[in-house]
Amino acid sequence: MPFKPADNPKCPKCGKSVYAAEERVAGGYKFHKSCFKCGMCGKMLDSTNVTEHEAELFCKNCHARKYGPKGYGFGGGAGCLSMDTGAHLQGDDIVVNRAPLLAKAIAKAPDGQGCPRCGGYVYAAEQMLARGRAFHKTCFKCGECNKGLDSVNVTEGPDRDIYCKVCYGKKFGPKGYGYGQGGGTLQSDCFAVSDQAPKTTVADTASIKAKPGQGCPRCGGVVFAAEEVLAKGRQWHRKCFKCRDCTKTLDSINACDGPDGDVYCKTCYGKKWGPHGYGFACGSGFLQTDGLTEDEISQSRPFYNPDTTSIKAPPGQGCPRCGGMVFAAEQQLAKGTMWHKKCFNCAECHRPLDSVLACDGPDREIHCRACYGKLFGPKGFGFGHRPTLVCADGTAPAVHDPRPNSGPKAAPGQGCKRCGYAVYAAEQMISKNGQWHKRCFSCHDCNRSLDSTTLNDGPDGEIYCRGCYGRNFGPKGVGFGMGAGTLTMA
Repeated sequence: MPFKPADNPKCPKCGKSVYAAEERVAGGYKFHKSCFKCGMCGKMLDSTNVTEHEAELFCKNCHARKYGPKGYGFGGGAGCLSMDTGAHLQGDDIVVNRAPLLAKAIAKAPDGQGCPRCGGYVYAAEQMLARGRAFHKTCFKCGECNKGLDSVNVTEGPDRDIYCKVCYGKKFGPKGYGYGQGGGTLQSDCFAVSDQAPKTTVADTASIKAKPGQGCPRCGGVVFAAEEVLAKGRQWHRKCFKCRDCTKTLDSINACDGPDGDVYCKTCYGKKWGPHGYGFACGSGFLQTDGLTEDEISQSRPFYNPDTTSIKAPPGQGCPRCGGMVFAAEQQLAKGTMWHKKCFNCAECHRPLDSVLACDGPDREIHCRACYGKLFGPKGFGFGHRPTLVCADGTAPAVHDPRPNSGPKAAPGQGCKRCGYAVYAAEQMISKNGQWHKRCFSCHDCNRSLDSTTLNDGPDGEIYCRGCYGRNFGPKGVGFGMGAGTLTMA
């Protein structure tokens, strides 16, 4: 299939293709950034001062000079806006009229496209919107009192005209006793001298039927702006916006849209569409069980089994102790494995554990610190709760090396850097060169116990205190060392 390039819009000014990186939009046309300027004065334009007329761009001043009203009093000065030669005033039958000249007639637009009030074209510089219809700024006024309107006080009537709120209330609002400026403003003549008040009459807008799918979902009538309530993109009458079941008046907080397309209060929505069964609703008698025996009621109750160990997980994915499925509500983590909260206890003393007390042993179980020390800690005199190795003849016991000397060693590069045996989390010390047992974490030369503040990693892979590190790897020569002549050059 031959390659067909994409069609791009053409710039009305230069006729060349306009791409997305350089386009400017005005009046539905796309222009180049360099072509987006006034056609009269050449001023560069933007979205705030551009005015489009028949695919030509103008600044607001030039548009007013070329297409705005002409005559005395229009423009920047007294005589700056009259460019005609006065040929229409050369006749002898000229009648002098001191009234201000009327503006030039506005070109009529096709039906349904122009200003609803005068029918002329509406351009962007003088546009006022009401219900999706564009009015001239001079035509945007009340249909009764001719008061100038804006987006705050405009109200559209059922006759498709626009009114101020006062005139809308007088013309389409409710009529009857008690409405208006005072108590007796709207009184019928037959009740003028009577003590009985006339009945209040309310205009029923439901009688004005709308097109199918466009009116109020409850009554089908036309919804006007003064009585409009919105819910899920649909327009309701204020008097129709109530619960379908209990007829409670709704607002935007307690209204719930049901799956049948109607609106409900939260209580009725829960009763009609919420979960049903034993234990749901406000009280025990919500779900009536009349005519049922106690055995039948107990059989209909849902069965709850709190023991999740009966739900077996795939091998290697469940709780390491019971093998059951571990869900998020009861999950405990230890070394990348998930445990049940009730299973997360010491394997020896069954003490409940947390992330601080838990110690992972080499048997893939978890222990508290005391049980971990008894099972996997160093053995001998001085370790544990009592002196387990005591000489009976009174002689001093032999010094016991606490480092492990039995059992399998760890893989190369994974065990303790000094003894080579596996290092577990409860006794782990870390340096730059690797991990160490807590008992092996001492200076290589003087056997002084180290911590993170006194640790020095040597270039030979061992660890030293600061003094031994300086003696072995520090600078040599006169002036270095403990005294004036301690380190002399040979």
